[in-house]
Amino acid sequence: MSPLLDAAANTETAAVHRFSSVVDLDSGAKTAVHVARYARQEYTPRVVSFEKETCLIDWCEAYGISEALVGGFFWRPSHKALGDVWINGEAQPSEAFVEPYHKVRGSLHIDALGDLAIGPRHLFANKPAGDLLQAGPLLVANGANQITENLDHEGFSIASQQFDSDITIGRHPRAAIGLDDKHIWSIVCDGRRPEDTGLSLAELADVMMSLGATSALNLDGGGSASQVSGGRLRNHARGDGQEYLRGRPIYTAIAFVC
Repeated sequence: MSPLLDAAANTETAAVHRFSSVVDLDSGAKTAVHVARYARQEYTPRVVSFEKETCLIDWCEAYGISEALVGGFFWRPSHKALGDVWINGEAQPSEAFVEPYHKVRGSLHIDALGDLAIGPRHLFANKPAGDLLQAGPLLVANGANQITENLDHEGFSIASQQFDSDITIGRHPRAAIGLDDKHIWSIVCDGRRPEDTGLSLAELADVMMSLGATSALNLDGGGSASQVSGGRLRNHARGDGQEYLRGRPIYTAIAFVC
């Protein structure tokens, strides 16, 4: 896999740095990866929950938000977010992940002071202060790739009935958020074309690690994968046999505010 570090070099003082790169994969495959890196001293992520399914770029344009990323999954039968969603210490409408995996699936927590953490849901309070978004699986923890072949730590394969398909299998458009001591990483890859394959979960974790993230969380992917940076939709969202020119409507998002 081609490292992305060169594209991000020499920008340590930039509050936000964005770039796109084609990543070489095995068997001659390639995919486009879109990256936005935010300085933690300047930017804080905030969880957003939409009252109804909404395209991320439409919401950003309506509210003057220039930096945002797709959030967690959604449950098609109920048209609700899937997994825990908390904003300012208040629970938002959502469908719980199936037991017992609802306690172990990865989450992003932003406390009342804006401090950030990524980890299994059980590491955070049942009623967390600040914001919490549950998605998963965890991609990187303590600087190590958490995606291990044939091990389904968070039950995404065995409990795939809450999704359109088993999200652990194959290469697809994907999205993720990552952290290190100084930065927040927003990543989306394209995919679902012969010349642009997307990434597996393990490859997505490798990309995060190549950039320097020490913790990272997988977010909703496929046609829902959406990244807005610099006020425009940067990725090509594809799903359900079509390309969504403004992204597919979603239910939750992460806004990066300064």
